[in-house]
Amino acid sequence: MNSLHIDSRDLARRMRVQALQMVHRARASHIGSALSICDIVAVLYGQVLRLDPKQPAAQQRDRVILSKGHACVAMYAALAETGFFPVNDLLKYGEDHSVLMNHISHKVPGVEFSTGSLGHGLPFGAGKALAAKRLKQDWRTCVLLSDGELGEGSNWEAMMFAAHHHLDNLIAIVDYNKLQSLTTVDKTLRVEPLADKALAFGWAVREVDGHDHAALAELLGSTHREPGKPSFVIAHTTKGKGVSFMENSVDWHYKSPSAEQLALALEELNHA
Repeated sequence: MNSLHIDSRDLARRMRVQALQMVHRARASHIGSALSICDIVAVLYGQVLRLDPKQPAAQQRDRVILSKGHACVAMYAALAETGFFPVNDLLKYGEDHSVLMNHISHKVPGVEFSTGSLGHGLPFGAGKALAAKRLKQDWRTCVLLSDGELGEGSNWEAMMFAAHHHLDNLIAIVDYNKLQSLTTVDKTLRVEPLADKALAFGWAVREVDGHDHAALAELLGSTHREPGKPSFVIAHTTKGKGVSFMENSVDWHYKSPSAEQLALALEELNHA
C-alpha cells in the first residue's frame, strides 16, 4: 500500500477553501483551528500516509487520529479531496442527520475515531500502536493534537505508556499555534518547556515549521526517527493560516465568516 503522492500544497489550498465554505454554510465554529492544521494534514494525506481511498479499512493502512476534533472541517476536506467520499457530500456538513458532524465522527469514511472531548486521541492512538506491535504489523499511527489540549492529564499518561512500551510506530504531532479558545496557551495553562517535557517522558522530539511542506514531508515520512522511542513533533503553526485577517486572532476560534468575509478569504486563497 503506497501513499497517494498528491501535490500537498494544492491540496492544502483546496482544503482551506472547503473548510471556509463549510463553516460559513453551517454557521459553525473553529475555522482558525482548522486552517492551522491544513498544511500538516495535506502532507500526511498527500505524501506520507499509506492509504487507499477505495479501501479505507484496509488492514495495512496507516492510522491518523485527529484528537483536536473541533478542527474536523480540515480532515473532512482532506478526505473528500483525496477520494474517500464525494466532494459534494461536504455540502451536508453540520446538517441534521449528517454524518459530517461538527466534531469529527468515525461514521465518515477514512475517520478512525470520533473525538470532541480533548485528551482522548493520544491514549487511543497509543493503543493502536501497541496493537500493531503485538500483531507484528508495520503500519504507523499519527495523532494530531492541539497545544491547549496538552492541559489534559490523559495525554501525559499516554506518553508514559507509549515510552514504556517502546512504541516507535507512534507519532504525536502538536499543532502549536499558541492560542486556545479565548486567549493564549501561556495565559491559560503554560505548556513550556514543551520539548524538555516530552524528552523527559522518553520520546524522540523534533520541532518543525508546521507550514513548510518540504520539512514536514521529510520529518513525517521517515519510518522511525529513533528506534524504540515514540516520536513527538512540535509543529509551530499560525492559527487561521492562509487568511490574513484570521491569522493569530482568537476571534476565529468561535466565529464563522460572513458572506463578505468569506469572499475576501477565498480571493486571498485563490490568488495565493
